[in-house]
Amino acid sequence: QVKLVESGGGSVQAGGSLRLSCVASGYNISGDCMGWFRQAPGKYRQGIICIDATTYPRYADSMKGRFAITKDSAKNTLYLQMNSLKPEDTAMYYCAALRGRDCRLCPLTPDYNHWGQGTQVTVSS
Repeated sequence: QVKLVESGGGSVQAGGSLRLSCVASGYNISGDCMGWFRQAPGKYRQGIICIDATTYPRYADSMKGRFAITKDSAKNTLYLQMNSLKPEDTAMYYCAALRGRDCRLCPLTPDYNHWGQGTQVTVSS
């Protein structure tokens, strides 16, 4: 059974950093596209960053320079490093997987077939 579990969320002050983790179980992520999404109350789920099977990343324009994504296939874990956090980054953060043998050009739209339960990030000013 495929399962994604996020961790690492919490409360930080503006300018701080957090690293989120997403551990996959039930299969190996090496061939997948994987992404991080976030959703604030009353807003749509936003794709912020993703990575494909070749570890090529794609960023939403507003995330470049502050966020970074890595995929460790040996640990079956996806990471999101978030720096210079702002209050507007406050949201529930979700990881997602698009299963594949050699997934290329990861989508920043929610066209993924597996999702985690989310981890809350709160940034105070």
